Amino acid sequence: MLRIIAVALLGAYLIAIGLWPAALAPVSLAFAGLAAILGAVPGPAWLLAGGIAWLKNRPAPAPIVQPAD
Repeated sequence: MLRIIAVALLGAYLIAIGLWPAALAPVSLAFAGLAAILGAVPGPAWLLAGGIAWLKNRPAPAPIVQPAD
């Protein structure tokens, strides 16, 4: 019984080790593409785009309520 469990665990281990690099390849390629895009645009342009996005989407200031006389 122990031998069957050991062989099954060995098979699961070999499948996991064999499939892990193939399953991780699209994720690593996506991160490499994102890094290439981020690296192609200069830093000040990213700061300017972030500032514009913040100015366009910032919350509206609270209205000033005048005390009633």
